[in-house]
Amino acid sequence: MTRSVQAVAYRQPSVLESAADGRRLGLETSRGATPTGVEDHPRFFAGFLTSPQVAAAGLLAVADVAAARYYQPQLRASLDPVVTGNGDRLRFESFSGCGGVYARLDVLGPGLDGGEVGHGTTNVDVNNPLREALSRIGTADPLHLRVGPEELAVTTLDGPVVEKKVPLPDRWLRGFAEAQVTAAGFDLRAELPADEAVRFLRGLPRAAGTGRAVGGPRWVVPVGRGLRPTTRPVPGAVCLPGPERLAALQRVLRHATALRVYGPAAAGAGATAAAWEVDLPGMRLTLTLSPDASRGFSGEGGVLDALATDEAAEDAELIEVLLAWEPRVDVAGLADSAGLTPERVRAALVRLGTSGRVGYDTAEAAYFHRELPYDAGRVERHNPRLRSARALVDAGAVALDGPLGTVTAEDGHVHRVRDEAGVLSCSCLWWAKYRGGRGPCKHALAVQMVRRGAVVGQEFAGVDGGAR
Repeated sequence: MTRSVQAVAYRQPSVLESAADGRRLGLETSRGATPTGVEDHPRFFAGFLTSPQVAAAGLLAVADVAAARYYQPQLRASLDPVVTGNGDRLRFESFSGCGGVYARLDVLGPGLDGGEVGHGTTNVDVNNPLREALSRIGTADPLHLRVGPEELAVTTLDGPVVEKKVPLPDRWLRGFAEAQVTAAGFDLRAELPADEAVRFLRGLPRAAGTGRAVGGPRWVVPVGRGLRPTTRPVPGAVCLPGPERLAALQRVLRHATALRVYGPAAAGAGATAAAWEVDLPGMRLTLTLSPDASRGFSGEGGVLDALATDEAAEDAELIEVLLAWEPRVDVAGLADSAGLTPERVRAALVRLGTSGRVGYDTAEAAYFHRELPYDAGRVERHNPRLRSARALVDAGAVALDGPLGTVTAEDGHVHRVRDEAGVLSCSCLWWAKYRGGRGPCKHALAVQMVRRGAVVGQEFAGVDGGAR
């Protein structure tokens, strides 16, 4: 697995302190993106949390996921969560070390009091002493939250700097992109009241073990006010891949007001991803699980179509300029402003998602603007199928023939790619194994690139001919 190391610098460690008017939680920020450009230690909020104990439990749940490997567990190596200010809410996001669990705590307007929420995205320091202090927060004392430095204007690092060397696996970064693409295809499948939510979640296994689901994928189906396990994906069922990966939700169970489950329509017996959302006073905690505990989001291939088309890349450049840190991206409004169809705007948003510039909120069925503080270009550079497809195109290995395309692979084998109702199938072993369940194979991607190039060439030829 390709890894790099990123230095994350903070002015001081995040800390929870006692004060005359209650307790003060100071979350220190690193270098991040804002509406005015990249800033050192941006400040996003200074005010009170209306439900201190709930917020503390939610932050700890996000930190739990950042420190966890649910498949082949190793020593804890926590990656600092990402915080985004969207003007009306704060979002805290993290990914598990194995790349299979995405966590997000949305602290909404009712959960915040006495301060304006800024705009931007950066890392936030959640250290071990802070975790221990957060776990001891009670319900009585008010809790003041500061996200960012004490002073609004910070231009230099005055005083000691806390620097962490953070390992960043490429599959972890790709997972952020794949998770939002996957979640965009979810619908609400079940909603449980608080008592049923607690009963169901407390009955799940907590020990990850090897991380492999015993006996294949598990499923649950809504029955009355609760969920009932089932061994097969009957109509209305939701996949529960690796139920032990929901362990972080245990942090907030006693504060839960509802549980919502999101997923795709059940199709076949294969495992699918799903999102589990706990509704809390003034906030929401969501865990999105990859289809298998042994398989992170990075290999799902949902972003490959967007990465392979030049049109989506050009549209994404235009849409990126129009984004303004919205908590809910208005697709129709962007389409009007950009002069594009809603379909092209959605494709552009997928493309932007591959570089961490948008996420997807299942509760509101909408994209939101944020910019991950990492090298966006790595997502495309380190995607092996995309690199292989471009190499096949560059080698002239693709031939088009009506609805078909043939690709001569590096070993001399000829693979036939067919367009079946808009879906490219292939005669290769990858397609035979996954049937499109993990995105297109490299041969289908190569054919898609060449077909797109041929269409563009015909359009230009038509324009040139008309001019003459």
